[in-house]
Amino acid sequence: MAKNITPKEKNYSEWYLDVIRAAELADYAPVRGCMVVRPNGYGIWENIQAVFDKAFKETGHVNAYFPLLIPNSFMEREAKHVEGFAPECAVVTHAGGAELEEPFVIRPTSETVIGHMYSQWVQSWRDLPILINQWCNVMRWEKRPRLFLRTSEFLWQEGHTAHATREEAMSETFTMLDVYQRLMNDELALPVLYGEKSENERFPGADNTYSCEAMMTDKKALQAGTSHFLGQNFARAFEISFQDKNGERAFAWTTSWGVSTRLIGAIIMTHSDNDGLVLPPRVAPVKAVIMPISSNEATLRDKLEPEAVSLEREINSALGGLYAKVDKQYHNRPGDRFFHHLQRGVPIRVEIGEREFEADSVVLVRRDTAQKERVARAEAPNRVKELLAEIQKNLYDKAKAFREANTHDVTNMDDLKKFFTDEGAGGFARVYFGGTPDDEGEIKYVTGGATIRCMPLDDDSTGNCVYTGKPGARRVILAKAY
Repeated sequence: MAKNITPKEKNYSEWYLDVIRAAELADYAPVRGCMVVRPNGYGIWENIQAVFDKAFKETGHVNAYFPLLIPNSFMEREAKHVEGFAPECAVVTHAGGAELEEPFVIRPTSETVIGHMYSQWVQSWRDLPILINQWCNVMRWEKRPRLFLRTSEFLWQEGHTAHATREEAMSETFTMLDVYQRLMNDELALPVLYGEKSENERFPGADNTYSCEAMMTDKKALQAGTSHFLGQNFARAFEISFQDKNGERAFAWTTSWGVSTRLIGAIIMTHSDNDGLVLPPRVAPVKAVIMPISSNEATLRDKLEPEAVSLEREINSALGGLYAKVDKQYHNRPGDRFFHHLQRGVPIRVEIGEREFEADSVVLVRRDTAQKERVARAEAPNRVKELLAEIQKNLYDKAKAFREANTHDVTNMDDLKKFFTDEGAGGFARVYFGGTPDDEGEIKYVTGGATIRCMPLDDDSTGNCVYTGKPGARRVILAKAY
Protein backbone atom coordinates (compact mmCIF):
# COMPACT_ATOMS: atom_id res chain seq x y z
CA MET A 1 0.00 0.00 0.00
CA ALA A 2 1.18 3.53 -0.77
CA LYS A 3 2.21 5.53 2.29
CA ASN A 4 1.19 9.14 2.81
CA ILE A 5 3.95 11.69 2.31
CA THR A 6 3.74 15.25 3.63
CA PRO A 7 4.31 17.73 0.76
CA LYS A 8 7.75 19.29 1.06
CA GLU A 9 6.22 22.76 0.59
CA LYS A 10 4.14 22.21 3.74
CA ASN A 11 6.77 20.78 6.08
CA TYR A 12 10.18 19.92 4.67
CA SER A 13 11.38 18.01 7.73
CA GLU A 14 8.28 15.85 7.81
CA TRP A 15 8.52 15.28 4.06
CA TYR A 16 12.11 14.08 4.44
CA LEU A 17 11.23 11.59 7.18
CA ASP A 18 8.13 10.44 5.29
CA VAL A 19 10.22 9.67 2.18
CA ILE A 20 12.62 7.60 4.28
CA ARG A 21 9.73 5.73 5.88
CA ALA A 22 7.86 5.11 2.61
CA ALA A 23 11.03 3.93 0.85
CA GLU A 24 11.93 1.72 3.83
CA LEU A 25 15.45 3.14 4.00
CA ALA A 26 15.97 3.37 7.76
CA ASP A 27 14.27 3.40 11.12
CA TYR A 28 15.03 4.73 14.59
CA ALA A 29 16.92 2.33 16.87
CA PRO A 30 16.08 1.72 20.56
CA VAL A 31 19.11 3.86 21.50
CA ARG A 32 18.27 7.52 21.03
CA GLY A 33 20.17 9.08 18.16
CA CYS A 34 21.00 5.78 16.45
CA MET A 35 19.42 4.30 13.36
CA VAL A 36 18.74 0.94 11.77
CA VAL A 37 19.62 0.99 8.07
CA ARG A 38 17.06 -1.21 6.32
CA PRO A 39 17.91 -3.39 3.28
CA ASN A 40 16.79 -0.82 0.71
CA GLY A 41 18.88 1.89 2.39
CA TYR A 42 21.83 -0.41 2.85
CA GLY A 43 21.64 -1.41 -0.80
CA ILE A 44 22.18 2.24 -1.72
CA TRP A 45 25.11 2.44 0.70
CA GLU A 46 26.65 -0.74 -0.80
CA ASN A 47 26.52 0.82 -4.26
CA ILE A 48 28.06 4.06 -2.96
CA GLN A 49 30.76 2.00 -1.25
CA ALA A 50 31.49 0.10 -4.44
CA VAL A 51 32.12 3.13 -6.65
CA PHE A 52 34.09 5.03 -3.99
CA ASP A 53 36.18 2.00 -3.00
CA LYS A 54 37.08 1.33 -6.63
CA ALA A 55 38.23 4.93 -7.04
CA PHE A 56 40.29 4.78 -3.85
CA LYS A 57 42.10 1.68 -5.05
CA GLU A 58 42.67 3.22 -8.47
CA THR A 59 44.52 6.05 -6.69
CA GLY A 60 46.77 3.62 -4.83
CA HIS A 61 44.96 3.24 -1.50
CA VAL A 62 44.39 -0.02 0.36
CA ASN A 63 41.84 -0.96 3.02
CA ALA A 64 42.56 -1.86 6.64
CA TYR A 65 40.69 -1.89 9.92
CA PHE A 66 41.48 -0.18 13.24
CA PRO A 67 39.85 -0.62 16.69
CA LEU A 68 36.52 0.86 17.75
CA LEU A 69 37.86 1.73 21.23
CA ILE A 70 40.51 4.42 21.61
CA PRO A 71 42.43 5.06 24.86
CA ASN A 72 41.29 8.37 26.31
CA SER A 73 44.94 9.43 26.65
CA PHE A 74 45.26 9.29 22.84
CA MET A 75 42.46 11.82 22.44
CA GLU A 76 44.23 14.21 24.80
CA ARG A 77 47.50 14.23 22.90
CA GLU A 78 46.30 16.66 20.21
CA ALA A 79 44.81 19.66 22.02
CA LYS A 80 42.63 21.11 19.24
CA HIS A 81 41.39 17.65 18.31
CA VAL A 82 40.21 16.75 21.80
CA GLU A 83 38.69 20.20 22.27
CA GLY A 84 36.72 19.81 19.04
CA PHE A 85 35.40 16.32 19.74
CA ALA A 86 35.07 16.20 23.55
CA PRO A 87 31.37 17.20 23.63
CA GLU A 88 30.50 14.45 21.12
CA CYS A 89 32.48 11.57 22.60
CA ALA A 90 30.91 8.46 24.10
CA VAL A 91 33.21 7.02 26.79
CA VAL A 92 33.44 3.46 28.11
CA THR A 93 34.32 3.47 31.83
CA HIS A 94 33.35 -0.07 32.87
CA ALA A 95 33.95 -3.49 31.30
CA GLY A 96 33.98 -7.05 32.58
CA GLY A 97 32.13 -5.98 35.70
CA ALA A 98 34.83 -3.56 36.84
CA GLU A 99 35.83 0.05 36.38
CA LEU A 100 38.57 0.51 33.81
CA GLU A 101 41.91 2.00 34.85
CA GLU A 102 41.75 4.19 31.73
CA PRO A 103 38.48 5.02 29.95
CA PHE A 104 38.08 4.24 26.27
CA VAL A 105 36.51 6.60 23.76
CA ILE A 106 34.28 5.04 21.11
CA ARG A 107 35.90 6.38 17.97
CA PRO A 108 34.44 9.66 16.71
CA THR A 109 37.18 9.47 14.05
CA SER A 110 40.45 7.54 13.98
CA GLU A 111 43.31 10.03 13.53
CA THR A 112 44.64 9.28 17.02
CA VAL A 113 44.76 5.49 16.99
CA ILE A 114 45.95 5.41 13.40
CA GLY A 115 48.61 8.00 14.23
CA HIS A 116 49.79 5.73 17.04
CA MET A 117 50.04 2.75 14.70
CA TYR A 118 51.80 4.74 12.00
CA SER A 119 54.43 5.74 14.57
CA GLN A 120 55.17 2.03 15.00
CA TRP A 121 55.32 1.34 11.28
CA VAL A 122 57.32 4.33 10.00
CA GLN A 123 61.09 4.34 10.57
CA SER A 124 62.53 5.52 7.26
CA TRP A 125 61.53 7.56 4.24
CA ARG A 126 61.32 4.19 2.49
CA ASP A 127 58.24 3.36 4.61
CA LEU A 128 56.36 6.30 3.11
CA PRO A 129 53.85 7.06 1.81
CA ILE A 130 51.21 5.09 3.71
CA LEU A 131 47.87 5.22 1.89
CA ILE A 132 45.19 3.48 3.99
CA ASN A 133 41.40 3.69 4.04
CA GLN A 134 38.93 1.98 6.34
CA TRP A 135 35.18 1.39 6.06
CA CYS A 136 33.65 1.40 9.53
CA ASN A 137 31.19 2.95 11.97
CA VAL A 138 31.87 5.90 14.25
CA MET A 139 30.02 7.49 17.14
CA ARG A 140 29.48 11.17 17.86
CA TRP A 141 26.84 11.71 20.49
CA GLU A 142 24.12 13.67 18.72
CA LYS A 143 21.66 15.76 20.69
CA ARG A 144 19.41 16.59 17.73
CA PRO A 145 19.41 13.48 15.52
CA ARG A 146 17.99 13.22 12.03
CA LEU A 147 18.12 10.00 10.01
CA PHE A 148 21.20 9.83 7.74
CA LEU A 149 22.08 13.50 8.32
CA ARG A 150 23.03 13.47 11.99
CA THR A 151 22.95 10.29 14.03
CA SER A 152 25.04 9.26 17.01
CA GLU A 153 26.34 6.23 15.13
CA PHE A 154 26.85 6.27 11.40
CA LEU A 155 28.73 4.44 8.66
CA TRP A 156 31.54 6.01 6.70
CA GLN A 157 34.97 5.64 5.20
CA GLU A 158 37.99 7.44 6.56
CA GLY A 159 41.22 7.66 4.63
CA HIS A 160 44.46 8.32 6.52
CA THR A 161 47.75 8.89 4.76
CA ALA A 162 51.31 9.77 5.81
CA HIS A 163 53.93 11.37 3.56
CA ALA A 164 57.56 12.39 3.58
CA THR A 165 56.96 15.94 2.36
CA ARG A 166 54.42 18.71 2.67
CA GLU A 167 54.01 18.80 -1.10
CA GLU A 168 53.07 15.12 -1.27
CA ALA A 169 50.52 15.50 1.51
CA MET A 170 48.93 18.56 -0.09
CA SER A 171 48.75 16.72 -3.43
CA GLU A 172 46.99 13.83 -1.67
CA THR A 173 44.52 16.23 -0.03
CA PHE A 174 43.52 17.71 -3.38
CA THR A 175 43.54 14.35 -5.18
CA MET A 176 40.94 12.97 -2.80
CA LEU A 177 38.88 16.16 -2.96
CA ASP A 178 38.83 15.75 -6.74
CA VAL A 179 37.84 12.08 -6.40
CA TYR A 180 34.92 13.06 -4.15
CA GLN A 181 33.76 15.82 -6.44
CA ARG A 182 33.90 13.60 -9.52
CA LEU A 183 32.03 10.71 -7.93
CA MET A 184 29.38 12.93 -6.39
CA ASN A 185 28.78 14.54 -9.77
CA ASP A 186 28.93 11.41 -11.92
CA GLU A 187 27.55 8.66 -9.67
CA LEU A 188 25.22 10.46 -7.25
CA ALA A 189 24.12 13.26 -9.60
CA LEU A 190 25.06 15.80 -6.91
CA PRO A 191 26.47 18.99 -8.46
CA VAL A 192 28.78 19.96 -5.59
CA LEU A 193 30.88 23.04 -5.09
CA TYR A 194 34.30 22.40 -3.64
CA GLY A 195 36.65 24.65 -1.75
CA GLU A 196 38.48 25.44 1.46
CA LYS A 197 36.75 25.73 4.82
CA SER A 198 37.12 28.82 6.98
CA GLU A 199 38.98 28.70 10.28
CA ASN A 200 35.69 28.43 12.17
CA GLU A 201 34.61 25.40 10.12
CA ARG A 202 37.97 23.63 10.00
CA PHE A 203 38.41 20.05 11.24
CA PRO A 204 39.83 20.06 14.79
CA GLY A 205 43.61 19.66 14.53
CA ALA A 206 43.87 20.28 10.77
CA ASP A 207 45.92 22.98 9.07
CA ASN A 208 43.39 23.15 6.23
CA THR A 209 40.04 21.53 5.51
CA TYR A 210 38.47 21.28 2.07
CA SER A 211 34.89 20.22 1.41
CA CYS A 212 32.27 19.39 -1.20
CA GLU A 213 29.04 21.34 -0.62
CA ALA A 214 25.66 20.46 -2.15
CA MET A 215 22.42 22.44 -2.20
CA MET A 216 19.28 20.65 -1.04
CA THR A 217 15.83 21.49 -2.42
CA ASP A 218 15.04 23.61 0.65
CA LYS A 219 18.05 25.75 -0.42
CA LYS A 220 20.16 24.71 2.56
CA ALA A 221 23.70 23.43 2.14
CA LEU A 222 24.88 19.96 3.04
CA GLN A 223 28.54 19.17 3.56
CA ALA A 224 28.87 16.01 1.48
CA GLY A 225 32.53 15.16 2.09
CA THR A 226 35.78 16.56 3.46
CA SER A 227 39.50 16.26 2.82
CA HIS A 228 41.89 17.49 5.51
CA PHE A 229 45.53 18.53 5.34
CA LEU A 230 46.71 17.78 8.88
CA GLY A 231 50.20 19.17 8.44
CA GLN A 232 52.53 17.70 11.08
CA ASN A 233 50.13 18.21 14.00
CA PHE A 234 49.19 14.58 14.53
CA ALA A 235 52.65 13.39 13.50
CA ARG A 236 54.19 15.45 16.31
CA ALA A 237 51.54 14.40 18.82
CA PHE A 238 52.02 10.70 18.02
CA GLU A 239 55.70 10.81 17.08
CA ILE A 240 55.33 9.68 13.48
CA SER A 241 58.95 10.41 12.61
CA PHE A 242 61.41 8.92 10.16
CA GLN A 243 64.94 9.15 8.90
CA ASP A 244 64.88 11.22 5.72
CA LYS A 245 67.13 10.85 2.68
CA ASN A 246 69.72 13.10 4.35
CA GLY A 247 69.89 10.83 7.38
CA GLU A 248 68.07 13.31 9.65
CA ARG A 249 64.91 12.73 11.72
CA ALA A 250 61.78 14.37 10.36
CA PHE A 251 58.08 14.31 11.17
CA ALA A 252 55.66 12.92 8.60
CA TRP A 253 52.96 15.01 6.94
CA THR A 254 49.49 13.49 7.22
CA THR A 255 46.02 13.77 5.70
CA SER A 256 42.56 12.40 6.38
CA TRP A 257 39.38 12.39 4.29
CA GLY A 258 35.90 10.92 4.55
CA VAL A 259 32.32 10.55 3.35
CA SER A 260 29.47 8.90 5.22
CA THR A 261 25.90 7.63 5.01
CA ARG A 262 25.03 11.34 5.03
CA LEU A 263 25.34 10.98 1.24
CA ILE A 264 22.06 9.06 1.28
CA GLY A 265 20.43 12.06 2.95
CA ALA A 266 21.92 14.26 0.25
CA ILE A 267 20.46 12.06 -2.48
CA ILE A 268 17.03 12.13 -0.85
CA MET A 269 16.91 15.91 -0.43
CA THR A 270 18.39 16.68 -3.83
CA HIS A 271 16.31 14.42 -6.07
CA SER A 272 13.15 13.19 -4.35
CA ASP A 273 9.63 14.57 -4.79
CA ASN A 274 6.26 14.53 -3.05
CA ASP A 275 5.54 11.02 -4.29
CA GLY A 276 8.64 9.58 -2.60
CA LEU A 277 12.23 8.65 -3.24
CA VAL A 278 13.98 9.39 -6.54
CA LEU A 279 17.33 7.66 -7.02
CA PRO A 280 20.16 8.24 -9.48
CA PRO A 281 20.26 4.99 -11.47
CA ARG A 282 23.96 4.37 -10.82
CA VAL A 283 23.38 3.84 -7.09
CA ALA A 284 19.84 2.42 -7.19
CA PRO A 285 19.76 -1.15 -5.79
CA VAL A 286 16.98 -2.02 -8.28
CA LYS A 287 17.24 -0.09 -11.52
CA ALA A 288 14.22 -1.56 -13.32
CA VAL A 289 11.18 -3.39 -11.96
CA ILE A 290 9.24 -5.59 -14.38
CA MET A 291 5.51 -5.80 -13.69
CA PRO A 292 3.23 -8.46 -15.22
CA ILE A 293 -0.32 -7.04 -15.06
CA SER A 294 -3.56 -8.96 -15.61
CA SER A 295 -6.79 -9.67 -13.78
CA ASN A 296 -6.65 -13.23 -15.09
CA GLU A 297 -4.52 -15.39 -12.80
CA ALA A 298 -3.90 -18.06 -15.42
CA THR A 299 -2.65 -15.43 -17.89
CA LEU A 300 -0.39 -13.98 -15.21
CA ARG A 301 1.16 -17.30 -14.29
CA ASP A 302 1.32 -19.01 -17.67
CA LYS A 303 2.13 -16.16 -20.06
CA LEU A 304 3.13 -12.86 -18.47
CA GLU A 305 5.32 -14.04 -15.61
CA PRO A 306 7.51 -16.31 -17.78
CA GLU A 307 7.89 -13.44 -20.24
CA ALA A 308 8.84 -11.09 -17.36
CA VAL A 309 11.42 -13.53 -16.01
CA SER A 310 12.94 -13.86 -19.47
CA LEU A 311 13.08 -10.08 -19.83
CA GLU A 312 14.66 -9.80 -16.38
CA ARG A 313 17.56 -11.98 -17.55
CA GLU A 314 18.00 -9.97 -20.74
CA ILE A 315 17.96 -6.59 -18.97
CA ASN A 316 20.44 -7.82 -16.37
CA SER A 317 22.68 -9.06 -19.18
CA ALA A 318 22.48 -5.66 -20.89
CA LEU A 319 23.25 -3.83 -17.63
CA GLY A 320 25.98 -6.21 -16.52
CA GLY A 321 24.53 -7.04 -13.10
CA LEU A 322 21.50 -8.12 -11.07
CA TYR A 323 19.69 -4.81 -11.40
CA ALA A 324 16.26 -5.79 -12.75
CA LYS A 325 13.59 -7.49 -10.68
CA VAL A 326 10.19 -9.05 -11.43
CA ASP A 327 7.34 -7.86 -9.22
CA LYS A 328 5.19 -10.84 -8.20
CA GLN A 329 2.99 -9.09 -5.64
CA TYR A 330 -0.15 -10.27 -7.43
CA HIS A 331 -2.17 -10.09 -4.19
CA ASN A 332 -1.98 -6.27 -4.44
CA ARG A 333 -3.84 -4.05 -6.89
CA PRO A 334 -1.75 -2.78 -9.84
CA GLY A 335 -1.91 0.79 -8.53
CA ASP A 336 -0.52 -0.26 -5.16
CA ARG A 337 2.23 -2.24 -6.86
CA PHE A 338 3.15 0.79 -8.99
CA PHE A 339 3.33 3.09 -5.97
CA HIS A 340 5.35 0.62 -3.93
CA HIS A 341 8.23 0.83 -6.40
CA LEU A 342 7.71 4.51 -7.17
CA GLN A 343 8.08 5.41 -3.48
CA ARG A 344 11.22 3.27 -3.26
CA GLY A 345 12.82 5.25 -6.07
CA VAL A 346 13.15 2.52 -8.72
CA PRO A 347 14.25 4.46 -11.85
CA ILE A 348 12.25 2.52 -14.47
CA ARG A 349 9.03 0.52 -14.35
CA VAL A 350 8.53 -2.03 -17.15
CA GLU A 351 4.88 -2.97 -17.66
CA ILE A 352 3.77 -6.14 -19.45
CA GLY A 353 0.01 -6.53 -19.76
CA GLU A 354 -2.09 -8.72 -22.01
CA ARG A 355 -2.12 -6.02 -24.69
CA GLU A 356 1.68 -5.73 -24.60
CA PHE A 357 2.11 -9.50 -24.65
CA GLU A 358 -0.05 -9.84 -27.77
CA ALA A 359 1.73 -6.93 -29.48
CA ASP A 360 5.19 -8.22 -28.47
CA SER A 361 5.92 -4.92 -26.73
CA VAL A 362 6.39 -3.41 -23.25
CA VAL A 363 5.69 -0.01 -21.66
CA LEU A 364 8.58 1.81 -19.97
CA VAL A 365 7.82 4.42 -17.28
CA ARG A 366 10.47 6.82 -15.97
CA ARG A 367 10.49 7.65 -12.26
CA ASP A 368 12.05 11.08 -12.72
CA THR A 369 9.52 12.47 -15.24
CA ALA A 370 6.69 9.88 -15.20
CA GLN A 371 6.98 9.75 -19.00
CA LYS A 372 5.79 6.53 -20.67
CA GLU A 373 6.87 4.98 -23.91
CA ARG A 374 5.94 1.77 -25.69
CA VAL A 375 8.81 -0.16 -27.25
CA ALA A 376 9.16 -3.45 -29.05
CA ARG A 377 9.91 -6.33 -26.71
CA ALA A 378 13.22 -7.06 -28.46
CA GLU A 379 14.37 -3.47 -28.01
CA ALA A 380 13.49 -3.26 -24.32
CA PRO A 381 16.85 -4.26 -22.74
CA ASN A 382 18.89 -1.74 -24.70
CA ARG A 383 16.23 0.95 -24.31
CA VAL A 384 16.22 0.45 -20.55
CA LYS A 385 20.00 0.93 -20.55
CA GLU A 386 19.66 4.12 -22.61
CA LEU A 387 16.91 5.48 -20.38
CA LEU A 388 18.94 4.91 -17.23
CA ALA A 389 21.72 7.08 -18.66
CA GLU A 390 19.16 9.75 -19.63
CA ILE A 391 17.66 9.71 -16.13
CA GLN A 392 21.10 10.01 -14.52
CA LYS A 393 21.94 13.05 -16.65
CA ASN A 394 18.52 14.63 -16.14
CA LEU A 395 18.78 14.40 -12.34
CA TYR A 396 22.21 16.03 -12.38
CA ASP A 397 21.16 18.78 -14.80
CA LYS A 398 18.00 19.51 -12.80
CA ALA A 399 19.90 19.73 -9.51
CA LYS A 400 22.59 21.95 -11.02
CA ALA A 401 20.00 24.29 -12.53
CA PHE A 402 18.27 24.54 -9.14
CA ARG A 403 21.54 25.42 -7.43
CA GLU A 404 22.47 28.03 -10.02
CA ALA A 405 18.98 29.59 -9.86
CA ASN A 406 19.33 29.94 -6.10
CA THR A 407 22.90 31.27 -5.97
CA HIS A 408 23.15 35.05 -5.86
CA ASP A 409 25.82 37.71 -5.51
CA VAL A 410 25.42 39.83 -2.38
CA THR A 411 27.57 42.90 -1.72
CA ASN A 412 26.48 44.38 1.61
CA MET A 413 25.26 43.32 5.05
CA ASP A 414 21.74 44.75 4.70
CA ASP A 415 21.11 42.69 1.58
CA LEU A 416 22.75 39.67 3.21
CA LYS A 417 20.37 39.84 6.18
CA LYS A 418 17.39 40.11 3.83
CA PHE A 419 18.67 37.23 1.71
CA PHE A 420 18.59 34.81 4.63
CA THR A 421 15.70 36.16 6.70
CA ASP A 422 12.98 37.12 4.20
CA GLU A 423 10.19 34.61 3.61
CA GLY A 424 11.03 32.33 0.70
CA ALA A 425 14.59 33.63 0.37
CA GLY A 426 17.84 31.81 1.00
CA GLY A 427 20.16 29.64 -0.98
CA PHE A 428 23.84 30.24 -1.63
CA ALA A 429 25.05 33.80 -1.15
CA ARG A 430 28.23 34.49 -3.11
CA VAL A 431 30.11 37.20 -1.26
CA TYR A 432 33.59 38.49 -0.60
CA PHE A 433 34.85 38.02 2.93
CA GLY A 434 38.15 39.01 4.51
CA GLY A 435 37.20 39.37 8.13
CA THR A 436 38.14 37.56 11.32
CA PRO A 437 36.59 34.40 12.82
CA ASP A 438 34.68 36.73 15.16
CA ASP A 439 33.34 38.63 12.13
CA GLU A 440 32.19 35.33 10.66
CA GLY A 441 30.46 34.55 13.94
CA GLU A 442 28.64 37.88 13.81
CA ILE A 443 27.45 37.14 10.26
CA LYS A 444 26.09 33.81 11.49
CA TYR A 445 24.24 35.59 14.28
CA VAL A 446 22.63 38.37 12.23
CA THR A 447 21.62 36.03 9.37
CA GLY A 448 20.04 33.47 11.66
CA GLY A 449 22.62 30.74 11.07
CA ALA A 450 24.40 31.29 7.74
CA THR A 451 28.02 30.12 7.72
CA ILE A 452 30.87 30.07 5.23
CA ARG A 453 30.41 26.74 3.48
CA CYS A 454 33.61 27.03 1.47
CA MET A 455 35.99 29.35 -0.33
CA PRO A 456 35.72 28.03 -3.93
CA LEU A 457 39.01 26.79 -5.35
CA ASP A 458 37.99 27.67 -8.89
CA ASP A 459 37.37 31.34 -8.08
CA ASP A 460 40.43 33.45 -7.27
CA SER A 461 38.70 36.80 -7.69
CA THR A 462 38.83 39.42 -4.93
CA GLY A 463 36.58 42.28 -3.87
CA ASN A 464 35.36 44.36 -0.96
CA CYS A 465 34.55 42.37 2.17
CA VAL A 466 30.80 42.14 2.75
CA TYR A 467 31.32 42.70 6.49
CA THR A 468 34.23 45.17 6.80
CA GLY A 469 34.15 46.77 3.36
CA LYS A 470 37.91 46.34 3.02
CA PRO A 471 39.28 45.49 -0.45
CA GLY A 472 41.19 42.33 -1.36
CA ALA A 473 38.72 39.92 0.23
CA ARG A 474 38.32 36.35 -1.00
CA ARG A 475 35.18 34.92 -2.59
CA VAL A 476 33.16 32.66 -0.27
CA ILE A 477 29.84 30.82 -0.31
CA LEU A 478 27.51 31.58 2.60
CA ALA A 479 24.50 29.40 3.38
CA LYS A 480 22.45 27.90 6.15
CA ALA A 481 23.37 24.25 6.46
CA TYR A 482 22.49 20.88 7.89
